[in-house]
Amino acid sequence: MVKPCENATVRSQTPNGLHIFQGDAEVKCIDKEREALLTFKNGLIDDRGVLSSWQSDECCDWYGVECSNTTSHVITPQCDYCGLQGEVRYSLLELHHLNYLDLSGNNFGGIPIPQFIGSMKQLQHLSLEDSNFHGIIPPNVGNLTNLLTLDISDNSLSSTSLSVVVSGLESLEILDSSHNQLNGSIPDLRAFCSLTELHLSGNNFSGYIPLSIGKFSKLQVIYHDGLDLSNNQLTGKVPNCSEKFPNLHSLNLASNKFSGKESGYKTNLEFLKLIDFSSNRLTGNIPKSFSNMRGLNSLNLSRNSLSGGIIPDIGKMEMLDSLDLSHNQLYGKIPTSLADIYTLGFLDLSNNSLFGKIPTSTQLQSFNASTYAGNNGLCGDPLPECPEDSLRPSTTNPLDNMNEKENISFFCMQEVDISMVFGFIIGFWGVVGSFVVKKSWRDAFFNWLDVAGDWFYVKGGVLVSKFRPS
Repeated sequence: MVKPCENATVRSQTPNGLHIFQGDAEVKCIDKEREALLTFKNGLIDDRGVLSSWQSDECCDWYGVECSNTTSHVITPQCDYCGLQGEVRYSLLELHHLNYLDLSGNNFGGIPIPQFIGSMKQLQHLSLEDSNFHGIIPPNVGNLTNLLTLDISDNSLSSTSLSVVVSGLESLEILDSSHNQLNGSIPDLRAFCSLTELHLSGNNFSGYIPLSIGKFSKLQVIYHDGLDLSNNQLTGKVPNCSEKFPNLHSLNLASNKFSGKESGYKTNLEFLKLIDFSSNRLTGNIPKSFSNMRGLNSLNLSRNSLSGGIIPDIGKMEMLDSLDLSHNQLYGKIPTSLADIYTLGFLDLSNNSLFGKIPTSTQLQSFNASTYAGNNGLCGDPLPECPEDSLRPSTTNPLDNMNEKENISFFCMQEVDISMVFGFIIGFWGVVGSFVVKKSWRDAFFNWLDVAGDWFYVKGGVLVSKFRPS
């Protein structure tokens, strides 16, 4: 999604890019709300001049401001990712019809979230993501009973109890408090029947995953992840999601302290695309039922203590793009069915106890040697060849070798004969051709023949007279 303030040109319009009209007349700003917005602006440092349009009489034309087309009340001052600094002033309380407040992607210099925000009970969407807020989350945020979306991620927030903060937010559909400094246990969210997204990763939560989390039958992926509890200090067993989260798109429990054996899945999670249980303390075998998740794109079980072999039917996971089973205690041979996953773009089987020859296929040989490193018993391309391959005797018989030598000799003789023929042709026509072309050479040659003939005739006559009887 393109952030409104990422454009270099400041526009005098609503976040939707349109002015709001009522009938044939443009919506007019309410003076009291205009003054409230100006007071809010005066508390901000706007080095980029994004709010430079906030000075005319018609506040419904100001950048990022949206007014209702029926009542003219301000319903949204959208100021996300505008590079704003300073303070958030309480004059926003004068905007009694405000239902959407987005201050994400700014830099408020480590100040706490203002207490008065908990009094804006008409709010339905509150986003304070990545805005450098520090301190404790105001407990009265729990008074925002109409809130559908709460995003306070990527700050440095803490809380004595997140359960207290969200206790009254029963209409909540999206909760993102990831990448903060929250600790304690995961809140009991049994009353949150409408929750579709839950992001609690990158905190210091500890203890068990509450059983109530299994009641979120609507939990799924819409824009981001599904159930993300990674990078905490959670313990206990990995929850079985096949029945409790039938609509789940991704399950990320990486970098916690989950232990015990991973349970199987009785039913297929048809929407599940990602499983990440890496960097935990899981033991036992990889459940065979994992092979039933044929729509899975990414499976990461690395850095656990899993044993046994790689499931034989892993080739059934035909949509798998990434598979990481590294740093476990897996042993046995690599299943030949793994070569049937033609979509595989990333593979890491390193640092296990696998042995035998790597199955031959264009897919498995396309990865470099580091993919299989740390398995002393593995061999075959791209690793060094297996001992049985290097010691295997030749399969050709002596007769075949003799025939091969005869063929070589025959070809050599043919080459000699051809060379002699070409030499004769070139030599003969080189001399004869010269006589045909050069008349002077031809006359000189025949004169020489006459002289030579006379010389041989005289010499022959002398020799004959010597031996003739006198």
